[in-house]
Amino acid sequence: MSSVMDPTLERQFKGHRDAVSSLDISPNRKQIASGSVDACVMIWSTRPQMRAYRFVGHKDAVTCVQFSPSGHLVASASRDKTVRLWVPSVKGESTVFRAHTGTVRSVSFSSDGQTLLTSSDDKSIKVWTVHRQKFLFSLNQHINWVRCARFSPDGRLIVSASDDKTVKLWDKTSRECIHSFCEHGGYVNHADFHPSGTCIAAACTDNTVKVWDIRTHKLLQHYPVHSATVNSLSFHPSGNYLITASSDSTLKILDLLEGRLLYTLHGHQGPASCVSFSRTGDSFASGGADEQVMLWRTNFDSVDYSEVLEQKGARDEKASVHRSCSQPSDTQESGAVGVSSQNSSTAPVSPGDGHPDSVPAALASTLQHIVGQLDVLTQTVAILEQRLTLTEDKLKECMEMQRRSVSEN
Repeated sequence: MSSVMDPTLERQFKGHRDAVSSLDISPNRKQIASGSVDACVMIWSTRPQMRAYRFVGHKDAVTCVQFSPSGHLVASASRDKTVRLWVPSVKGESTVFRAHTGTVRSVSFSSDGQTLLTSSDDKSIKVWTVHRQKFLFSLNQHINWVRCARFSPDGRLIVSASDDKTVKLWDKTSRECIHSFCEHGGYVNHADFHPSGTCIAAACTDNTVKVWDIRTHKLLQHYPVHSATVNSLSFHPSGNYLITASSDSTLKILDLLEGRLLYTLHGHQGPASCVSFSRTGDSFASGGADEQVMLWRTNFDSVDYSEVLEQKGARDEKASVHRSCSQPSDTQESGAVGVSSQNSSTAPVSPGDGHPDSVPAALASTLQHIVGQLDVLTQTVAILEQRLTLTEDKLKECMEMQRRSVSEN
């Protein structure tokens, strides 16, 4: 029987000169990216004695950072209305594009790494290609700042959170708003999909976290566990836990299966602004107004979460084969969740079943490496193109100045 342990603080990273606004752990867990009001992006190494990289380029506060699925790119959004794509290496090269007419509040990759999603104070959500940052389309039904937007795990849906006190669910193909969730009593700071893709959770200035079933649009769980604004949240990859960060300076871990508060963590001096689980769930990182990034070990029990996720994938693969051999009725749905409660208590949420494709491990690893290298090559080409454009513009300017000088003489 495994022994239960509390989460433990592993490391603290200091280097930002203002509040940490966002962070993300790389897929291989070797790096943490963080953005700050100091307008810098920092790349921290989780390995001892390794130096951090400070990326300077944004002209105002960085509001959001995220690694690409391959880990070879980092996207950052800023109050300067731009998005940058960085190669997280010592050179810190980046491409930049003006994404919105107001502060860009969030940026995130689709699960295949090919598409970017941004949201802004201009009340819009925009979708872009990662390659050449080509604009595809926008979603425009919010009537106030859009704080956050995220793709569903399968990339077919989008969830957005806004200062208009709503959480909206969108169909990426039809570009229509499927449903608006209006139960929050304040501005909605953050929203994201459950790993199963069947539920969403949102964090709000009314000090609460709410979880909905996106198939029935019913409120499943309501957590009034914080004493101040909830700024950020992150699902554990197993789907069994949710972690939150609040201006009451605490992090709280919620057990979604039992519908209860599991842990309260005190680490930051002042508001905790952001939190994120690693892709394997064995660790999580948090950032706050105290300018610190903290790396924590999950330690819920002695289970190796990477093995659990692999076993879950194997089970899902078998279930997928079984389902493909039978014709389910229209009322059957995969990824069961708990029923909503009629009172203030919470209802359990089960993690749900995924549908991963069956790919040999060696081939998957090789493909992941190739995709990663293509990311880097694509980004390098984009950087060179931007530099060439700048050089051409300067050359034209010099020629024009020379022509004017000749004509004046």
